[in-house]
Amino acid sequence: MADKAFITSEILKWARKSAKISVENAAKKVTVSPERYLTWEDGNDFPTIRQAKILAKSFRRPFSLFFLPEIPKDFHPLQDYRRDDSQELDTASLFIIRDVQEKQNWISELFEEIGESTLPFVGKYSINDNPEVVAKDILDTLKINPNDYKKTPITEWIDKAESAGVFISRASFLHSRLVLDRDLIQGFAIADKYAPFVFINSKNWNAPQLFTLVHELAHIWIAKSGISNEIDIDFTDKAKSKFHPVELFCNQVAANALMPRELITQLGNDTFDSNNKIFKQAKELGISSFALLVRALNLKLISQSEYKNLKQDAQNEFEKFLEKEKIKKEKQREQKGGADAYLLRLNKNSKLFTRIVMDSFNNGSLSPSIASNLLNTQINKFQKFEKLLA
Repeated sequence: MADKAFITSEILKWARKSAKISVENAAKKVTVSPERYLTWEDGNDFPTIRQAKILAKSFRRPFSLFFLPEIPKDFHPLQDYRRDDSQELDTASLFIIRDVQEKQNWISELFEEIGESTLPFVGKYSINDNPEVVAKDILDTLKINPNDYKKTPITEWIDKAESAGVFISRASFLHSRLVLDRDLIQGFAIADKYAPFVFINSKNWNAPQLFTLVHELAHIWIAKSGISNEIDIDFTDKAKSKFHPVELFCNQVAANALMPRELITQLGNDTFDSNNKIFKQAKELGISSFALLVRALNLKLISQSEYKNLKQDAQNEFEKFLEKEKIKKEKQREQKGGADAYLLRLNKNSKLFTRIVMDSFNNGSLSPSIASNLLNTQINKFQKFEKLLA
């Protein structure tokens, strides 16, 4: 008979519930009946060591945690700035939040321990400040000029943000069976003075991802950690009361940072003559046509009637664009055999975080097991990251 794992039943129940996994699904993972599984949570029986390890992996908790005498203190839940009628976060969302919180907590404690300086821009402003002022400070701090990108806009923003000390994590899934839903979570921010983190759901295409990134940076600048969805400059058709004031403010900051007033007002009058010109200008700025149209409307560069007509045309063009992008991605997938798994993992970990962990491992200050756990990669595969970072 296989050895039993004499785990703490209350911790098993807590781990399952905090992962938003039903009794039925937990039982399936270890091929037992729900009734049998419940005997473990009730403390009337125990799983085998193998079964307990499978459950620990499924609930994304360390196996050793199951043997603690009482439920440990978990990470504080992030403030939920989503609309009141938003769906409850699912397992994939909760797991990615916990994954980023673990990384953020480790790097923040490390920086504080070694005496790193705090970042002056974290919490520099509040929601009572002028969003244009906050936007300008973000641009100045990161040394970004939206009128003169040297790389693709989203790449430049990520690189400049990480150079300034903000860790940027991007992912669309944890593994093949845990895919992130962009309707549930588009991004979140952890506004820490030593190691601020931004997460972006990369399920979206680049323009909404960039808007999400800058929106979350605004969260850092006003020190409001939290979860966001429905980040969208075009909130004119929805009741503003449903949006949290922090979200509205961060949207305004993002709009001003990505489309500064002086830049948009200097565009030629013919920019808004046709959707082809609008799309071309929006692409240069790394934003959507919708975002540019709303910004032009708010700056009174176009009328309400012009906005409505252009918006409908933009919607039609956007649908065609998405279809082309879908075909292009399918061809790329066929030619390359899918995206590089290590590049996806590098983006999920954050390039800056990966570099710091690997440096700590290479200089002997970090054990192989901790380094491997932090990067979710075997030590003998670290050279894959080294090549990508180079």
